[in-house]
Amino acid sequence: MLVNLRSQWADAIDQELPLPEYPRPQLVREEWVNLNGKWDACVHSPEREPDFSASILVPFPLGSALSGFDHVLQPDEVLTMRTYFEHSLSDGPDRLRLHFGGVDWACEVWINDVGVGSHTGGFDPFYIDITDALIPGLSQKLVISITDPTDTGNQPLGKQTLTPFAIQYTAVAGIWQTVWLEPVPQSCIERVYTETAIAAGTVTVNCDLSNTKPGTQVNIRALDGETIVSQGSELVEGGSGSVLLSFDDLHLWCPSDPFLYSLVIEITDGTGDVLDRVESYFGAREVSCEPDDSGHMRLHLNGSPTFHLGLLDQGWWPDGLLTAPTDEALKFDIEATLEMGFNTIRKHVKVEPARWYWHADRLGVLVWQDMPSTVFNMVEFGKQLKKGVEPEEMEWDSISPGKDPDGFRSELDAMLTALQPFASIVAWVPFNEAWGQHDTNETLTHVMRFDPTRLVDGPSGWTDMGLGHMRDHHLYQGAEQLPQPESGRATVYGEFGGISLYIDGHSMFEKGWGYTKTESVEDFLTSYEELLTVIGSLIPEGLAGAIYTQTTDVESEINGLLTYDRKYKLQPEKVRLIHQKIL
Repeated sequence: MLVNLRSQWADAIDQELPLPEYPRPQLVREEWVNLNGKWDACVHSPEREPDFSASILVPFPLGSALSGFDHVLQPDEVLTMRTYFEHSLSDGPDRLRLHFGGVDWACEVWINDVGVGSHTGGFDPFYIDITDALIPGLSQKLVISITDPTDTGNQPLGKQTLTPFAIQYTAVAGIWQTVWLEPVPQSCIERVYTETAIAAGTVTVNCDLSNTKPGTQVNIRALDGETIVSQGSELVEGGSGSVLLSFDDLHLWCPSDPFLYSLVIEITDGTGDVLDRVESYFGAREVSCEPDDSGHMRLHLNGSPTFHLGLLDQGWWPDGLLTAPTDEALKFDIEATLEMGFNTIRKHVKVEPARWYWHADRLGVLVWQDMPSTVFNMVEFGKQLKKGVEPEEMEWDSISPGKDPDGFRSELDAMLTALQPFASIVAWVPFNEAWGQHDTNETLTHVMRFDPTRLVDGPSGWTDMGLGHMRDHHLYQGAEQLPQPESGRATVYGEFGGISLYIDGHSMFEKGWGYTKTESVEDFLTSYEELLTVIGSLIPEGLAGAIYTQTTDVESEINGLLTYDRKYKLQPEKVRLIHQKIL
Protein backbone atom coordinates (compact mmCIF):
# COMPACT_ATOMS: atom_id res chain seq x y z
CA MET A 1 0.00 0.00 0.00
CA LEU A 2 1.33 3.43 -0.96
CA VAL A 3 1.16 6.10 1.76
CA ASN A 4 1.31 9.73 0.65
CA LEU A 5 3.69 11.49 3.00
CA ARG A 6 4.07 15.23 3.57
CA SER A 7 6.87 16.93 5.40
CA GLN A 8 6.17 19.39 8.19
CA TRP A 9 7.13 22.32 5.94
CA ALA A 10 4.63 21.65 3.15
CA ASP A 11 1.89 23.76 4.70
CA ALA A 12 4.26 26.72 5.06
CA ILE A 13 4.69 27.14 1.29
CA ASP A 14 3.56 30.47 -0.10
CA GLN A 15 1.51 29.46 -3.14
CA GLU A 16 2.00 32.88 -4.70
CA LEU A 17 5.78 32.91 -4.25
CA PRO A 18 7.33 29.63 -3.07
CA LEU A 19 11.02 29.65 -2.13
CA PRO A 20 11.31 33.47 -2.15
CA GLU A 21 14.92 33.57 -0.91
CA TYR A 22 17.80 34.94 -2.98
CA PRO A 23 19.05 31.88 -4.93
CA ARG A 24 22.77 32.68 -5.35
CA PRO A 25 24.30 33.65 -1.97
CA GLN A 26 27.86 33.26 -3.26
CA LEU A 27 27.40 36.16 -5.71
CA VAL A 28 24.79 38.72 -4.65
CA ARG A 29 23.44 41.69 -6.58
CA GLU A 30 20.74 43.93 -5.15
CA GLU A 31 18.39 43.89 -8.13
CA TRP A 32 16.55 40.68 -9.00
CA VAL A 33 13.03 39.35 -9.57
CA ASN A 34 11.79 35.92 -8.48
CA LEU A 35 9.57 34.20 -11.09
CA ASN A 36 8.50 31.25 -8.91
CA GLY A 37 4.76 30.64 -8.62
CA LYS A 38 1.93 29.14 -10.64
CA TRP A 39 2.66 28.72 -14.33
CA ASP A 40 0.49 27.38 -17.14
CA ALA A 41 1.58 23.89 -18.21
CA CYS A 42 0.78 20.84 -20.28
CA VAL A 43 2.32 17.55 -21.36
CA HIS A 44 2.01 16.77 -25.04
CA SER A 45 3.55 14.86 -27.91
CA PRO A 46 6.27 16.57 -29.96
CA GLU A 47 3.88 16.74 -32.91
CA ARG A 48 1.19 18.73 -31.07
CA GLU A 49 1.08 22.31 -29.89
CA PRO A 50 0.71 22.90 -26.15
CA ASP A 51 -2.77 23.86 -24.92
CA PHE A 52 -1.68 24.96 -21.42
CA SER A 53 -4.76 23.34 -19.92
CA ALA A 54 -3.12 22.66 -16.56
CA SER A 55 -1.00 24.55 -14.06
CA ILE A 56 2.17 23.78 -12.12
CA LEU A 57 3.74 25.37 -9.06
CA VAL A 58 7.32 26.38 -9.92
CA PRO A 59 9.94 25.38 -8.82
CA PHE A 60 8.55 21.98 -7.82
CA PRO A 61 9.19 19.36 -10.51
CA LEU A 62 6.57 17.58 -12.55
CA GLY A 63 5.17 14.58 -10.69
CA SER A 64 5.85 15.92 -7.21
CA ALA A 65 2.88 16.47 -4.93
CA LEU A 66 3.88 20.09 -4.34
CA SER A 67 3.88 20.86 -8.06
CA GLY A 68 0.16 20.17 -8.35
CA PHE A 69 0.77 18.31 -11.63
CA ASP A 70 0.78 14.55 -11.09
CA HIS A 71 2.49 13.06 -14.12
CA VAL A 72 5.72 11.18 -14.79
CA LEU A 73 7.16 12.54 -18.02
CA GLN A 74 7.86 9.82 -20.57
CA PRO A 75 10.78 9.92 -23.03
CA ASP A 76 8.45 10.57 -25.96
CA GLU A 77 6.63 13.47 -24.27
CA VAL A 78 7.23 17.21 -23.92
CA LEU A 79 6.50 19.34 -20.88
CA THR A 80 5.76 22.93 -21.90
CA MET A 81 5.30 25.69 -19.35
CA ARG A 82 4.31 29.34 -19.68
CA THR A 83 4.28 32.43 -17.52
CA TYR A 84 4.16 36.19 -17.93
CA PHE A 85 6.42 38.65 -16.19
CA GLU A 86 7.02 42.36 -16.01
CA HIS A 87 10.35 44.11 -16.23
CA SER A 88 11.51 47.65 -15.64
CA LEU A 89 14.77 47.54 -17.61
CA SER A 90 15.44 50.92 -19.16
CA ASP A 91 16.91 51.58 -22.60
CA GLY A 92 20.38 51.87 -21.05
CA PRO A 93 23.34 49.53 -21.51
CA ASP A 94 22.29 46.92 -18.94
CA ARG A 95 21.29 43.43 -20.06
CA LEU A 96 18.51 41.27 -18.62
CA ARG A 97 19.34 37.68 -17.75
CA LEU A 98 16.87 34.88 -17.16
CA HIS A 99 18.29 32.42 -14.62
CA PHE A 100 17.32 28.79 -14.05
CA GLY A 101 18.74 27.09 -10.97
CA GLY A 102 18.04 23.65 -12.38
CA VAL A 103 15.97 22.12 -15.20
CA ASP A 104 15.83 18.38 -15.78
CA TRP A 105 16.92 17.68 -18.50
CA ALA A 106 16.88 19.37 -21.96
CA CYS A 107 15.02 22.60 -22.59
CA GLU A 108 14.31 25.31 -25.14
CA VAL A 109 13.25 28.81 -24.09
CA TRP A 110 11.19 31.47 -25.88
CA ILE A 111 10.53 35.07 -24.91
CA ASN A 112 7.58 36.68 -26.72
CA ASP A 113 7.67 33.78 -29.23
CA VAL A 114 11.35 34.40 -30.04
CA GLY A 115 13.74 31.53 -29.38
CA VAL A 116 16.39 32.81 -26.97
CA GLY A 117 18.33 29.70 -25.98
CA SER A 118 18.51 26.07 -24.97
CA HIS A 119 20.28 23.95 -22.37
CA THR A 120 21.01 20.34 -21.51
CA GLY A 121 21.99 19.16 -18.05
CA GLY A 122 19.73 18.51 -15.10
CA PHE A 123 21.91 19.68 -12.20
CA ASP A 124 23.71 22.90 -13.18
CA PRO A 125 22.46 26.49 -13.08
CA PHE A 126 22.39 28.49 -16.32
CA TYR A 127 21.20 31.81 -17.65
CA ILE A 128 20.03 33.24 -20.98
CA ASP A 129 20.38 36.87 -22.05
CA ILE A 130 16.83 37.78 -23.08
CA THR A 131 17.32 41.53 -23.64
CA ASP A 132 16.90 41.50 -27.40
CA ALA A 133 13.61 39.57 -27.23
CA LEU A 134 11.85 42.04 -24.93
CA ILE A 135 8.97 44.04 -26.38
CA PRO A 136 7.66 47.53 -25.51
CA GLY A 137 5.47 47.54 -22.45
CA LEU A 138 5.86 45.75 -19.17
CA SER A 139 4.26 42.33 -19.85
CA GLN A 140 6.51 39.68 -21.42
CA LYS A 141 5.74 36.03 -22.25
CA LEU A 142 8.08 33.23 -21.21
CA VAL A 143 7.69 29.68 -22.57
CA ILE A 144 9.95 26.72 -21.85
CA SER A 145 9.67 23.23 -23.38
CA ILE A 146 11.38 20.34 -21.61
CA THR A 147 12.20 16.74 -22.53
CA ASP A 148 13.81 14.09 -20.35
CA PRO A 149 14.78 10.54 -21.39
CA THR A 150 15.37 9.57 -17.72
CA ASP A 151 16.92 6.08 -17.67
CA THR A 152 16.37 5.44 -21.37
CA GLY A 153 19.14 7.97 -22.08
CA ASN A 154 22.85 8.28 -21.38
CA GLN A 155 22.87 11.52 -19.37
CA PRO A 156 23.70 11.93 -15.64
CA LEU A 157 20.48 11.45 -13.69
CA GLY A 158 21.39 10.19 -10.22
CA LYS A 159 18.85 7.85 -8.60
CA GLN A 160 15.97 8.53 -11.02
CA THR A 161 14.20 5.75 -12.91
CA LEU A 162 10.92 5.24 -14.73
CA THR A 163 10.48 2.02 -12.70
CA PRO A 164 11.25 2.92 -9.06
CA PHE A 165 12.57 0.04 -6.96
CA ALA A 166 14.75 -0.35 -3.84
CA ILE A 167 17.59 2.22 -4.14
CA GLN A 168 16.20 3.92 -7.27
CA TYR A 169 13.53 6.58 -7.03
CA THR A 170 10.70 8.31 -8.89
CA ALA A 171 11.63 10.02 -12.16
CA VAL A 172 11.77 13.82 -12.09
CA ALA A 173 11.40 16.28 -14.96
CA GLY A 174 11.14 20.01 -15.45
CA ILE A 175 12.09 23.07 -13.44
CA TRP A 176 13.16 22.11 -9.94
CA GLN A 177 15.00 25.21 -8.71
CA THR A 178 14.21 28.92 -8.59
CA VAL A 179 13.69 30.88 -11.83
CA TRP A 180 14.68 34.54 -11.65
CA LEU A 181 15.54 37.71 -13.53
CA GLU A 182 18.67 39.79 -13.04
CA PRO A 183 19.76 43.01 -14.75
CA VAL A 184 23.54 43.12 -15.20
CA PRO A 185 25.90 45.69 -16.70
CA GLN A 186 27.71 44.95 -19.95
CA SER A 187 30.98 44.46 -18.08
CA CYS A 188 30.19 42.25 -15.13
CA ILE A 189 31.44 39.79 -12.52
CA GLU A 190 30.45 36.21 -13.35
CA ARG A 191 32.01 34.04 -10.64
CA VAL A 192 34.13 34.32 -7.50
CA TYR A 193 36.15 31.59 -5.76
CA THR A 194 39.08 31.61 -3.36
CA GLU A 195 42.28 29.74 -2.55
CA THR A 196 43.80 29.79 0.95
CA ALA A 197 47.50 29.65 1.88
CA ILE A 198 47.56 29.26 5.66
CA ALA A 199 51.34 29.40 6.10
CA ALA A 200 51.50 32.70 4.20
CA GLY A 201 48.37 34.10 5.82
CA THR A 202 46.88 34.90 2.43
CA VAL A 203 43.73 34.23 0.42
CA THR A 204 43.61 34.62 -3.35
CA VAL A 205 40.25 35.83 -4.63
CA ASN A 206 39.70 34.76 -8.24
CA CYS A 207 37.09 36.55 -10.35
CA ASP A 208 35.74 35.50 -13.74
CA LEU A 209 34.52 38.53 -15.71
CA SER A 210 32.68 39.32 -18.94
CA ASN A 211 33.17 42.02 -21.56
CA THR A 212 36.04 43.82 -19.88
CA LYS A 213 38.20 46.42 -21.61
CA PRO A 214 41.84 47.43 -21.16
CA GLY A 215 42.29 49.31 -17.90
CA THR A 216 39.53 47.43 -16.06
CA GLN A 217 40.46 46.79 -12.45
CA VAL A 218 39.17 44.40 -9.77
CA ASN A 219 38.89 45.92 -6.29
CA ILE A 220 38.21 43.65 -3.31
CA ARG A 221 37.52 44.27 0.36
CA ALA A 222 37.35 41.45 2.93
CA LEU A 223 35.35 42.14 6.06
CA ASP A 224 34.94 40.61 9.50
CA GLY A 225 31.50 41.88 10.34
CA GLU A 226 31.64 45.60 9.50
CA THR A 227 35.43 45.85 9.79
CA ILE A 228 37.64 45.79 6.70
CA VAL A 229 40.48 43.37 7.48
CA SER A 230 42.15 43.19 4.06
CA GLN A 231 41.82 44.75 0.64
CA GLY A 232 43.54 44.78 -2.70
CA SER A 233 43.26 45.59 -6.41
CA GLU A 234 44.57 44.15 -9.66
CA LEU A 235 44.22 44.90 -13.34
CA VAL A 236 42.12 42.44 -15.33
CA GLU A 237 43.87 40.18 -17.81
CA GLY A 238 42.16 37.85 -20.26
CA GLY A 239 38.70 38.07 -18.75
CA SER A 240 39.73 37.27 -15.19
CA GLY A 241 41.33 38.93 -12.22
CA SER A 242 43.00 37.47 -9.13
CA VAL A 243 43.68 39.53 -6.02
CA LEU A 244 45.99 38.34 -3.24
CA LEU A 245 44.68 39.39 0.18
CA SER A 246 46.99 39.33 3.20
CA PHE A 247 45.70 38.88 6.76
CA ASP A 248 47.42 39.69 10.05
CA ASP A 249 45.48 36.92 11.81
CA LEU A 250 43.68 34.67 9.33
CA HIS A 251 40.53 33.24 10.94
CA LEU A 252 40.17 29.69 9.63
CA TRP A 253 36.96 27.86 8.79
CA CYS A 254 36.21 24.47 10.36
CA PRO A 255 33.08 22.59 11.52
CA SER A 256 33.50 23.69 15.15
CA ASP A 257 34.06 27.30 14.08
CA PRO A 258 32.52 27.92 10.64
CA PHE A 259 33.71 31.48 10.36
CA LEU A 260 33.01 33.26 7.08
CA TYR A 261 34.56 36.49 5.80
CA SER A 262 32.38 38.84 3.76
CA LEU A 263 33.60 40.15 0.41
CA VAL A 264 32.74 43.30 -1.51
CA ILE A 265 33.94 43.13 -5.10
CA GLU A 266 33.88 45.95 -7.63
CA ILE A 267 35.23 46.31 -11.13
CA THR A 268 36.12 49.78 -12.32
CA ASP A 269 37.09 51.23 -15.67
CA GLY A 270 40.23 53.22 -16.46
CA THR A 271 38.71 56.42 -15.01
CA GLY A 272 37.71 54.75 -11.74
CA ASP A 273 33.97 54.52 -12.44
CA VAL A 274 32.32 51.45 -10.96
CA LEU A 275 31.11 49.06 -13.68
CA ASP A 276 29.75 46.30 -11.44
CA ARG A 277 29.49 45.49 -7.74
CA VAL A 278 28.66 42.22 -5.99
CA GLU A 279 28.84 40.85 -2.48
CA SER A 280 30.24 37.43 -1.69
CA TYR A 281 31.93 35.53 1.14
CA PHE A 282 34.49 32.82 1.78
CA GLY A 283 35.73 30.40 4.38
CA ALA A 284 39.52 30.18 4.72
CA ARG A 285 40.63 26.55 4.92
CA GLU A 286 43.00 23.98 3.46
CA VAL A 287 42.46 20.24 2.96
CA SER A 288 45.04 17.56 2.33
CA CYS A 289 45.82 13.88 2.77
CA GLU A 290 48.87 13.27 4.98
CA PRO A 291 50.48 10.37 6.89
CA ASP A 292 50.30 10.21 10.69
CA ASP A 293 53.14 9.07 12.94
CA SER A 294 52.20 5.43 12.27
CA GLY A 295 52.20 5.92 8.52
CA HIS A 296 48.41 5.81 8.17
CA MET A 297 47.08 8.34 5.66
CA ARG A 298 44.70 10.80 7.28
CA LEU A 299 42.32 13.46 5.96
CA HIS A 300 43.59 16.83 7.12
CA LEU A 301 41.74 20.09 7.62
CA ASN A 302 43.89 23.15 8.21
CA GLY A 303 46.91 20.96 8.89
CA SER A 304 45.24 18.72 11.50
CA PRO A 305 43.91 15.17 11.01
CA THR A 306 40.13 15.06 11.07
CA PHE A 307 38.12 11.84 11.07
CA HIS A 308 35.20 12.28 8.66
CA LEU A 309 32.12 10.72 10.27
CA GLY A 310 29.24 11.36 7.96
CA LEU A 311 25.91 10.49 6.47
CA LEU A 312 24.99 9.46 2.94
CA ASP A 313 22.52 12.20 2.02
CA GLN A 314 20.19 11.60 -0.92
CA GLY A 315 18.40 14.96 -0.73
CA TRP A 316 14.97 13.61 -1.75
CA TRP A 317 11.60 14.73 -0.37
CA PRO A 318 8.25 12.91 -0.16
CA ASP A 319 6.34 15.96 -1.40
CA GLY A 320 8.90 17.82 -3.54
CA LEU A 321 11.11 14.96 -4.81
CA LEU A 322 14.33 16.80 -5.77
CA THR A 323 13.08 20.09 -4.29
CA ALA A 324 12.84 20.90 -0.59
CA PRO A 325 9.51 22.56 0.29
CA THR A 326 11.07 25.62 1.94
CA ASP A 327 14.47 27.05 2.79
CA GLU A 328 13.93 25.91 6.39
CA ALA A 329 13.45 22.38 5.10
CA LEU A 330 16.52 22.66 2.87
CA LYS A 331 18.79 23.36 5.84
CA PHE A 332 17.08 20.91 8.21
CA ASP A 333 18.95 17.83 7.01
CA ILE A 334 22.25 19.61 7.69
CA GLU A 335 21.08 20.71 11.12
CA ALA A 336 19.89 17.18 11.94
CA THR A 337 23.21 15.73 10.80
CA LEU A 338 25.10 18.05 13.13
CA GLU A 339 22.67 17.50 15.98
CA MET A 340 23.36 13.75 15.83
CA GLY A 341 27.09 14.38 16.12
CA PHE A 342 28.25 13.84 12.54
CA ASN A 343 30.70 16.26 10.93
CA THR A 344 30.40 15.18 7.28
CA ILE A 345 27.77 14.78 4.57
CA ARG A 346 28.30 12.81 1.41
CA LYS A 347 25.87 14.43 -1.02
CA HIS A 348 24.94 11.35 -2.99
CA VAL A 349 24.64 11.50 -6.83
CA LYS A 350 22.72 14.76 -6.59
CA VAL A 351 23.63 18.43 -6.76
CA GLU A 352 21.70 20.76 -4.46
CA PRO A 353 20.71 24.41 -4.96
CA ALA A 354 23.41 26.95 -4.08
CA ARG A 355 21.64 27.85 -0.86
CA TRP A 356 22.20 24.31 0.50
CA TYR A 357 25.97 24.76 0.22
CA TRP A 358 25.71 28.23 1.77
CA HIS A 359 23.90 26.64 4.72
CA ALA A 360 26.63 23.99 4.90
CA ASP A 361 29.29 26.71 4.89
CA ARG A 362 27.73 28.75 7.67
CA LEU A 363 26.54 25.81 9.82
CA GLY A 364 29.88 24.00 9.58
CA VAL A 365 29.82 20.58 7.95
CA LEU A 366 32.32 18.85 5.65
CA VAL A 367 30.86 17.83 2.28
CA TRP A 368 31.88 15.07 -0.10
CA GLN A 369 30.17 16.04 -3.35
CA ASP A 370 29.18 13.27 -5.77
CA MET A 371 28.79 13.74 -9.48
CA PRO A 372 25.31 12.47 -10.45
CA SER A 373 25.67 9.05 -12.05
CA THR A 374 24.36 7.82 -15.38
CA VAL A 375 21.86 5.00 -15.88
CA PHE A 376 22.10 1.95 -13.62
CA ASN A 377 20.22 -1.26 -14.60
CA MET A 378 19.05 -2.60 -11.25
CA VAL A 379 17.52 -5.75 -12.77
CA GLU A 380 20.72 -6.78 -14.58
CA PHE A 381 22.75 -6.00 -11.46
CA GLY A 382 20.44 -8.25 -9.42
CA LYS A 383 20.82 -11.11 -11.90
CA GLN A 384 24.60 -11.07 -11.64
CA LEU A 385 24.46 -10.71 -7.87
CA LYS A 386 22.22 -13.81 -7.61
CA LYS A 387 24.81 -15.75 -9.60
CA GLY A 388 27.31 -14.95 -6.86
CA VAL A 389 29.33 -12.49 -8.92
CA GLU A 390 31.04 -9.85 -6.77
CA PRO A 391 30.53 -6.23 -7.90
CA GLU A 392 34.21 -5.84 -8.77
CA GLU A 393 33.91 -8.76 -11.23
CA MET A 394 30.56 -7.91 -12.85
CA GLU A 395 29.99 -7.16 -16.53
CA TRP A 396 29.44 -3.45 -16.07
CA ASP A 397 28.92 -2.72 -19.75
CA SER A 398 25.53 -4.42 -19.42
CA ILE A 399 24.64 -2.73 -16.11
CA SER A 400 25.82 0.87 -16.39
CA PRO A 401 27.90 1.48 -19.50
CA GLY A 402 28.61 5.23 -19.50
CA LYS A 403 27.91 5.67 -23.21
CA ASP A 404 28.32 9.44 -23.46
CA PRO A 405 31.70 10.42 -21.97
CA ASP A 406 31.65 13.84 -23.63
CA GLY A 407 28.24 14.67 -22.19
CA PHE A 408 29.32 13.40 -18.77
CA ARG A 409 32.48 15.52 -18.85
CA SER A 410 30.48 18.60 -19.83
CA GLU A 411 28.06 18.18 -16.92
CA LEU A 412 30.93 17.30 -14.56
CA ASP A 413 32.75 20.53 -15.43
CA ALA A 414 29.53 22.49 -15.00
CA MET A 415 29.15 21.07 -11.48
CA LEU A 416 32.76 21.78 -10.55
CA THR A 417 32.49 25.34 -11.82
CA ALA A 418 29.22 26.05 -10.03
CA LEU A 419 30.27 24.60 -6.67
CA GLN A 420 33.93 25.65 -6.50
CA PRO A 421 33.21 28.71 -4.30
CA PHE A 422 31.84 26.74 -1.32
CA ALA A 423 34.28 26.10 1.54
CA SER A 424 32.31 23.19 3.01
CA ILE A 425 33.03 21.00 -0.02
CA VAL A 426 36.30 19.22 0.79
CA ALA A 427 36.14 16.26 -1.62
CA TRP A 428 34.84 15.52 -5.11
CA VAL A 429 33.41 12.08 -5.90
CA PRO A 430 33.31 11.72 -9.72
CA PHE A 431 32.07 8.09 -9.76
CA ASN A 432 29.93 5.95 -7.47
CA GLU A 433 30.11 2.15 -7.53
CA ALA A 434 30.94 1.81 -11.23
CA TRP A 435 27.65 3.48 -12.17
CA GLY A 436 28.51 4.78 -15.62
CA GLN A 437 32.19 4.61 -14.71
CA HIS A 438 34.48 5.21 -17.68
CA ASP A 439 37.95 6.62 -18.36
CA THR A 440 38.38 6.44 -14.58
CA ASN A 441 41.90 7.67 -13.95
CA GLU A 442 41.73 10.19 -16.78
CA THR A 443 38.57 11.65 -15.20
CA LEU A 444 40.06 11.70 -11.70
CA THR A 445 43.21 13.40 -13.00
CA HIS A 446 41.06 15.96 -14.80
CA VAL A 447 39.22 16.81 -11.56
CA MET A 448 42.49 17.04 -9.59
CA ARG A 449 43.89 19.50 -12.14
CA PHE A 450 40.68 21.50 -12.28
CA ASP A 451 40.62 21.93 -8.50
CA PRO A 452 43.87 21.14 -6.66
CA THR A 453 42.48 22.67 -3.44
CA ARG A 454 40.27 19.65 -2.68
CA LEU A 455 40.54 15.90 -2.29
CA VAL A 456 39.33 13.57 -5.02
CA ASP A 457 37.76 10.24 -4.09
CA GLY A 458 38.37 7.71 -6.73
CA PRO A 459 35.95 6.11 -7.17
CA SER A 460 33.57 5.54 -4.26
CA GLY A 461 33.25 1.78 -3.93
CA TRP A 462 33.91 -1.35 -5.97
CA THR A 463 35.94 -0.81 -9.15
CA ASP A 464 38.98 1.11 -7.98
CA MET A 465 41.77 1.84 -10.49
CA GLY A 466 44.50 2.91 -8.08
CA LEU A 467 44.13 6.70 -8.29
CA GLY A 468 42.55 9.27 -5.99
CA HIS A 469 43.37 10.56 -2.52
CA MET A 470 41.07 7.98 -0.92
CA ARG A 471 40.71 4.22 -1.29
CA ASP A 472 36.98 4.02 -0.79
CA HIS A 473 35.24 0.80 0.31
CA HIS A 474 31.51 0.07 0.54
CA LEU A 475 31.06 -2.49 3.29
CA TYR A 476 27.52 -3.31 4.33
CA GLN A 477 28.83 -6.63 5.61
CA GLY A 478 32.25 -7.30 7.05
CA ALA A 479 32.93 -3.73 8.12
CA GLU A 480 34.85 -5.02 11.15
CA GLN A 481 37.69 -6.21 8.91
CA LEU A 482 39.65 -3.17 7.75
CA PRO A 483 40.86 -3.69 4.15
CA GLN A 484 44.56 -3.61 3.44
CA PRO A 485 45.67 0.03 3.07
CA GLU A 486 47.18 1.34 -0.14
CA SER A 487 50.32 3.44 -0.16
CA GLY A 488 49.67 7.16 -0.28
CA ARG A 489 45.87 6.85 -0.06
CA ALA A 490 43.53 7.25 2.90
CA THR A 491 41.33 4.26 3.71
CA VAL A 492 37.66 5.26 4.02
CA TYR A 493 34.27 3.58 4.11
CA GLY A 494 32.30 5.59 1.57
CA GLU A 495 29.21 3.59 2.54
CA PHE A 496 28.40 1.29 5.44
CA GLY A 497 25.50 0.52 7.76
CA GLY A 498 22.12 0.71 6.08
CA ILE A 499 20.20 -0.57 9.12
CA SER A 500 16.49 -0.45 8.34
CA LEU A 501 13.53 0.22 10.62
CA TYR A 502 9.94 0.56 9.46
CA ILE A 503 8.00 3.33 11.22
CA ASP A 504 4.24 2.99 10.85
CA GLY A 505 2.61 6.13 9.44
CA HIS A 506 5.95 7.53 8.29
CA SER A 507 6.88 5.09 5.52
CA MET A 508 5.56 5.14 1.96
CA PHE A 509 5.22 1.34 1.76
CA GLU A 510 4.23 -1.35 4.25
CA LYS A 511 7.30 -3.33 3.32
CA GLY A 512 10.45 -1.33 2.85
CA TRP A 513 14.00 -2.20 1.93
CA GLY A 514 17.31 -1.97 3.77
CA TYR A 515 20.66 -3.72 4.07
CA THR A 516 20.05 -4.98 7.64
CA LYS A 517 16.62 -5.28 9.27
CA THR A 518 15.57 -4.32 12.79
CA GLU A 519 12.11 -4.59 14.37
CA SER A 520 12.13 -1.94 17.11
CA VAL A 521 13.72 1.33 18.12
CA GLU A 522 15.61 -0.48 20.88
CA ASP A 523 16.94 -3.08 18.43
CA PHE A 524 17.91 -0.33 16.00
CA LEU A 525 19.79 1.61 18.69
CA THR A 526 21.65 -1.50 19.86
CA SER A 527 22.62 -2.49 16.32
CA TYR A 528 23.75 1.05 15.52
CA GLU A 529 25.87 1.33 18.68
CA GLU A 530 27.53 -2.02 18.05
CA LEU A 531 28.37 -1.04 14.47
CA LEU A 532 29.74 2.38 15.41
CA THR A 533 31.83 0.82 18.16
CA VAL A 534 33.43 -1.31 15.45
CA ILE A 535 34.10 1.80 13.39
CA GLY A 536 35.71 3.47 16.38
CA SER A 537 38.04 0.51 16.90
CA LEU A 538 39.27 0.80 13.30
CA ILE A 539 40.37 4.43 13.55
CA PRO A 540 43.70 3.64 15.28
CA GLU A 541 44.27 0.95 12.63
CA GLY A 542 44.07 3.51 9.83
CA LEU A 543 40.41 4.16 8.99
CA ALA A 544 40.26 7.84 8.01
CA GLY A 545 36.54 8.36 7.39
CA ALA A 546 33.20 6.56 7.36
CA ILE A 547 29.87 7.48 5.74
CA TYR A 548 26.77 5.82 7.24
CA THR A 549 23.83 4.96 5.00
CA GLN A 550 21.84 7.13 5.40
CA THR A 551 20.25 10.43 6.51
CA THR A 552 16.61 9.67 5.69
CA ASP A 553 14.37 6.98 4.29
CA VAL A 554 13.57 7.53 0.62
CA GLU A 555 10.47 5.93 -0.92
CA SER A 556 10.85 2.15 -0.42
CA GLU A 557 14.30 2.52 1.13
CA ILE A 558 13.89 2.59 4.95
CA ASN A 559 17.49 2.63 6.18
CA GLY A 560 17.53 6.27 7.29
CA LEU A 561 18.19 7.65 10.74
CA LEU A 562 15.16 9.80 9.97
CA THR A 563 11.95 8.86 8.20
CA TYR A 564 11.21 10.19 4.72
CA ASP A 565 9.04 12.93 6.24
CA ARG A 566 11.94 13.90 8.56
CA LYS A 567 11.04 12.36 11.92
CA TYR A 568 13.92 11.05 14.05
CA LYS A 569 13.89 7.28 14.51
CA LEU A 570 16.41 7.54 17.34
CA GLN A 571 16.75 10.38 19.81
CA PRO A 572 19.52 12.55 18.33
CA GLU A 573 21.23 13.01 21.69
CA LYS A 574 21.61 9.23 22.03
CA VAL A 575 23.20 9.00 18.59
CA ARG A 576 25.47 11.92 19.44
CA LEU A 577 26.57 10.22 22.66
CA ILE A 578 27.57 7.10 20.70
CA HIS A 579 29.71 9.24 18.42
CA GLN A 580 31.31 11.06 21.33
CA LYS A 581 32.41 7.74 22.80
CA ILE A 582 34.32 6.68 19.69
CA LEU A 583 35.76 9.97 18.44
